[in-house]
Amino acid sequence: MGLRAYIATRVILTIPMIMLLLTMVFLIIRVMPGDPVLLHFERRGSEAAMEEMRRNLGLDKPLLNQYFEYLFNLFRGDLGLSMQDFSSVGQQIFSAFPATLELAICSMIVATVLGVLLGVRASKSYDKPTDHVIRGFGIVTYAIPVFFLGMILQLTLGIWLRRIGSPIYFPTALRTNPRLDPPKGLVINFSSHPYGFVVSLLLSLPIALALLALCLFVVRKKRINLVPKGLLISCGVLIVTEIACVLILWHFIGKLRVSTGLYTIDSLLEGNPVKFVEALRFLFLPSLSLGLILCGIFIRMTRNNMLETLRLDFVTAAKARGLKNRVVVYGYALRNAFLPVLTMMGLQFALLLSGAVLTETTFSWPGLGRYIFERIGFRDYTAIQGAIVVFGLFVAVVSLVVDILYAYFDPRIRL
Repeated sequence: MGLRAYIATRVILTIPMIMLLLTMVFLIIRVMPGDPVLLHFERRGSEAAMEEMRRNLGLDKPLLNQYFEYLFNLFRGDLGLSMQDFSSVGQQIFSAFPATLELAICSMIVATVLGVLLGVRASKSYDKPTDHVIRGFGIVTYAIPVFFLGMILQLTLGIWLRRIGSPIYFPTALRTNPRLDPPKGLVINFSSHPYGFVVSLLLSLPIALALLALCLFVVRKKRINLVPKGLLISCGVLIVTEIACVLILWHFIGKLRVSTGLYTIDSLLEGNPVKFVEALRFLFLPSLSLGLILCGIFIRMTRNNMLETLRLDFVTAAKARGLKNRVVVYGYALRNAFLPVLTMMGLQFALLLSGAVLTETTFSWPGLGRYIFERIGFRDYTAIQGAIVVFGLFVAVVSLVVDILYAYFDPRIRL
């Protein structure tokens, strides 16, 4: 089976999985004990008010009609109305999701980098004190509750460092400095304030890098020597593309304002290093606590795969050719041992998002996890249902991407 056929098959198989997820969420929310309307009014509302609320939420219709109406509204982006203030659940989730996405990405980076590096180090020091210490560290970090680890980090790296007068300490709550003016949510609109050259350069960089990658692919297919001819061609394409994109963005689309809702990226787009540093400071403790919880899995998996890979014949042949140990370990063995870790990254994303609920609550992080926690307190079943659907769809998409990457790196998967 070719890569295109494999991707098409995985996409087709993802559709019934998503439909099953949507159906289960719909049924579980509605078979839970208690009437959500009675819980909202705490049994003190009038019959007319409760009936009016049921009509507004569509709970007075037959269950089958509610199901198909729920699917129809969901496919056009309508997640329903909040049972607390009758506002749009989709807008609330849309404004809170970038914070969770930024925390999830940074936490996964921390978990992967620490897990892979420590796992490789443990495999190189097999059955030595370093190996035992790293394995113990992985077990402890995986077993410790994420909210407890978060509070420990708050006390040590936040409050304690600040009390002793350390010039470097990390904030223990919120997402950015309240004195700064952070961007709100995901915004793509036209502004009356034109961008400068630095922002135009940053906006054009992804386009230039994409064309550079395409150029390198063509150079490789045409069997052109990378040094020096292919390198000169690639650098020329990069420079010309970058200049053209900067001129277009600066002069013709200078009033387009893009805000992703990810404060680290938005601060770079604005060309504001102060906001970028502040965003990293506020992001450090929650992403570190959540990343440490997950890194234990990657430590153990990387260590076991590296131990098996280092015993294979191609590693022995590489050592026999006189290659440096660092090249053999990181250039040969780790490349082959990393494939199972890549799969585990997708599988652990669901655990990461579930841990984000406790992490965001501990650090008062205004993301989707804290939003669910607050909605549970308000007994807002519609908002809880919408947030769970968004979580599930996000995990499904991540799993699909990981499967495609795995098939790309390992052709045996497509057989």
